[in-house]
Amino acid sequence: MLNGIALRLLSVGFFAAMSATVHGLSHSVPVGQIVFWRSFVAIIPIVIYMAWIGRFPNGFLTKRPGGHFMRGLFGGISMVLSFISLAYLPVANATALAFLGPLVSLPFAAMLLGEVLTRRIIWAAFIGFGGVLLMLASSLVRPDADPGQLIGIAAGLGFAATMGLVRVQIRNLTKTESAVTIAFWFSVTCSGIGLLSLPLGWVPMQGEVLWYLVFAGLLGGVAQILATEAAARVPVSQLAPFDYTGMIWALGFDVILFSQFPDWISFIGMGAIVMAGVITVITPKSQRPAAAPPAPRQPWH
Repeated sequence: MLNGIALRLLSVGFFAAMSATVHGLSHSVPVGQIVFWRSFVAIIPIVIYMAWIGRFPNGFLTKRPGGHFMRGLFGGISMVLSFISLAYLPVANATALAFLGPLVSLPFAAMLLGEVLTRRIIWAAFIGFGGVLLMLASSLVRPDADPGQLIGIAAGLGFAATMGLVRVQIRNLTKTESAVTIAFWFSVTCSGIGLLSLPLGWVPMQGEVLWYLVFAGLLGGVAQILATEAAARVPVSQLAPFDYTGMIWALGFDVILFSQFPDWISFIGMGAIVMAGVITVITPKSQRPAAAPPAPRQPWH
């Protein structure tokens, strides 16, 4: 279980760094172009990882192509919505909206996967959700919110809704598919989705833009592997509160990279988010859902 939690925490950090990179790129690069490069470049670390664990080239093989297509389709839609949100909102606000995803995933996990939701886990999710609302308070109550902010909020809500289903799809796929196979076919599918935007117009890639696009892809690829491995080892419902630690990363990137400083309500929200994770950590073993077995044929290093 601890391995799964550590993997989730690492994946959250990598995803937050990727989000900050995408936020910086979104003012000069179309969303579709970012989606393509983030997904296409991500294939590189995924294939390297595949070889490292001794699953190259068998890792390309799958017993469930339809499942991978649906996961890639919904995951691709989620990625597009996420990047639109990051284009119009600060990283912290876009991340806060994304944190509705774990809450949405809880009923899906219970209905589709039969996972047991303990009282502590449910309370942790709602406390974390309350922290997210505090983080968003200053933006949601402003009467002079511009259309861009509204677009960003709408896209963020759409991302959260689709990610709730995607998390359960990943969990279901890990019953028969290795983590690296899931990550590979997701990147391939999303690369195709991003490529479809080429006729809409891509910008020339010069200097730093190209390096940032590659960097976003590498961060995303590593984060994908970590997140999928975590989902293969710990129930979706038990991992959900740990996603809220990404808010701390997002706030740090906003302050350090974009000089956007949060208000005091945001810090209260951070406290609630951290509390949600602590509640899950101290949940008695007798009340915790059983940890999932490792993904089939997937050695761990």
